[in-house]
Amino acid sequence: MATVEPETTPTPNPPPTEEEKTESNQEFDTVEDFWALYNHIQLSSNLMPGCDYSLFKDGIVPMWEDEKNKRGGRWLITLNKQQRRSDLHRFWLETLLCLIGESFDDYSDDVCGAVVNVRAKGDKIAIWTNECENREAVTHIGRVDKESIVIVYQSHADTATKSGSTTKTRFVV
Repeated sequence: MATVEPETTPTPNPPPTEEEKTESNQEFDTVEDFWALYNHIQLSSNLMPGCDYSLFKDGIVPMWEDEKNKRGGRWLITLNKQQRRSDLHRFWLETLLCLIGESFDDYSDDVCGAVVNVRAKGDKIAIWTNECENREAVTHIGRVDKESIVIVYQSHADTATKSGSTTKTRFVV
């Protein structure tokens, strides 16, 4: 079972907490249920800046502080704002299909979920893993996702303590 968290609505003041951003959770157990849900939500490329979608395994909250996430990290795909119309939807759908199809082979259990962030300056798609020190698992997951995209892996701890807009990259595939 997995949970999909639909778009959030940005508010002018004050900014919403992570818990408030997850306005609505939808669950599905089958591929058919996934498609029924997916076909009734906006495409990621049509979301307003400030909105996110996330797909996480049942019982995992899309927050760094969640017990299953806090020792993990993420493979990150960064898109400039011009790529929103051409690539964002396709990359996000490919990521979702990798997750629900357990395309990561023996390392599917190492994947917690994925997030797409739509922002004014550019968009991000991230696959979250549960253990940043497991090089074999995280590089395999990154290779599967890579196909036509250069992606970097960052630990949540490094991201939380970054200075400026850059985070230390641990692995590149």
